[in-house]
Amino acid sequence: MIDPAPKYSIVVAVYNRPDEVWELLNSLSNQLFKNFEVIIVEDGSTLDCKEVVDKYSTLLNIQYQFKTNTGPGHTRNIGVSLARGSYIVFFDSDCIIPDDYFIKVEQALLKYDVDAWGGPDRASKDFNALQKAISHTMTSYLTTGGIRGGKKQVTWFEPRSFNFGIKKKVFTELDGFHYTKIGEDIDLSFRMKKGGYKSVLIADAYVYHKRRTSLAKFYKQVFIFGKSRIIVNRAHPGSIKLVHLFPLVFTLGFFSIPFISIFSNAISNLISVLYISYFIAIGIECGFKTNSLKVSMLSIAAAWIQMIGYGTGFLKEIIKKTPRERISS
Repeated sequence: MIDPAPKYSIVVAVYNRPDEVWELLNSLSNQLFKNFEVIIVEDGSTLDCKEVVDKYSTLLNIQYQFKTNTGPGHTRNIGVSLARGSYIVFFDSDCIIPDDYFIKVEQALLKYDVDAWGGPDRASKDFNALQKAISHTMTSYLTTGGIRGGKKQVTWFEPRSFNFGIKKKVFTELDGFHYTKIGEDIDLSFRMKKGGYKSVLIADAYVYHKRRTSLAKFYKQVFIFGKSRIIVNRAHPGSIKLVHLFPLVFTLGFFSIPFISIFSNAISNLISVLYISYFIAIGIECGFKTNSLKVSMLSIAAAWIQMIGYGTGFLKEIIKKTPRERISS
């Protein structure tokens, strides 16, 4: 007898992250709502998570697929092709899912008639100081303007692949992710909007997102984010908002201070004071939220990395266009 299809199919693209997958699967095994399956697709890892998946095979309805490395967009498409649920839910491998996540989603889907949803991300209490600092800067209004789920939007929301749910029927109609490495989730969100589909932010359906474990890795990540905004804007002209331009202005202004001082110390000093005030504001906000001086100080460093990394990636992509590889299968 064939098991009935689950309501939700969780698809996770993985690359060399067995420890993260263990934490993710552990959190999924503790879900209060159980009507889901898990599909782990290994994207050509040299350090695979097959052993971890096997340990959870009796606790979860889980599938494992290994494929050659092609990038997360194509890898997630493969996962969806294996899915039996009527809804697809994408999580990143470095996420930990609160046990009431699907209960929150169920409540929202009863309230809103939508085709897709996204949720915010947070730092868990047991994250280390740097992870908490990075989480703060990536979710603060002072750095992102709330576009990553900080606002209680109930109209249109642009989901991200770390916490992204969509009807399988809609995903199929849109031909899945079109690009495999950079900005594939943003591109899908814009195609949803242009197609007249409805997407909502479920503010209570958050995930704990570990992100990067060092400032160097964080810089690399936000550099790619900056590049992706320009790349996506080429496919969807007019998609860049003022909040996306802020890191570019920040970066150009920051590195122009020594040159401005040649002509006017007063102006360069004024600009320097503005930057210092901005960082102090971020540190104070973080301190109040986390009640930690260490996290507060690290948040200033993380904010600088975030702005410079994003702004540099943004600028480099304007100057040097990256060819976009369309998924062919």
